[in-house]
Amino acid sequence: MGESSKALYARMLVDVVIGPVLDNLEKKDISAAHTLRANKGICINSRGSLSLNNLAMFRTFDKWADHTLPGFVYDTIRGMLRKAEMTDKVDMCETLLRLGGTQDSDELKLYRPEKTFQDLSRCASGLKMILGRIPDQIYDRKQFLETIKEIASSIKLLLDAFNKVIEDVPSSDSGSKQILEDRKKEFVRYSKKFSNMLKEFFRDSSQKQNVFLSANFLIYQTNVILRTVKQECC
Repeated sequence: MGESSKALYARMLVDVVIGPVLDNLEKKDISAAHTLRANKGICINSRGSLSLNNLAMFRTFDKWADHTLPGFVYDTIRGMLRKAEMTDKVDMCETLLRLGGTQDSDELKLYRPEKTFQDLSRCASGLKMILGRIPDQIYDRKQFLETIKEIASSIKLLLDAFNKVIEDVPSSDSGSKQILEDRKKEFVRYSKKFSNMLKEFFRDSSQKQNVFLSANFLIYQTNVILRTVKQECC
């Protein structure tokens, strides 16, 4: 596995596993959250095991690990799977793709009420949901071809919605406008990579795992758009 794949898995794990778990803990189990906060600190013991004793510090730590040491979160989860003797039972790429279509952390949700922002949020969720269905539909050629058409349509809807958000950014705020434009270009680049990978798959069906990986990259780039819009506009 390449370093780019490990880094992607790390970021996806933060978005679709760790983030939602912490969100649910904060909302549904106040006592557990208080317990975590009461025992302050993070510890990595001599055997390399991670001890997380504070929820707020964990949120800071997981972002540090994700951006400063690509693959750290992935290695930690893989270590947990090995300890549970589940490494061979879990396909990380496929599992993250399925979760990526259904799970979002609060950090990826747009709460501005304007139609442009709600449309973007809806289109992003729609695209990720369809991409998350790929593992179930890739084995049925006819069904998969229909799914590919849905993905292409959803990508166009997302780009249209994103363009409207960019248009609404004041011209005086050229810095934010350029950042959003850059995110759009990056998303388009990964969309083309995904399209090319599909062509490879139809020439060689053994490329299934690479289709899953490419779809995960596209989900992550969708999340990058949401995170950037929230940072620059919300």
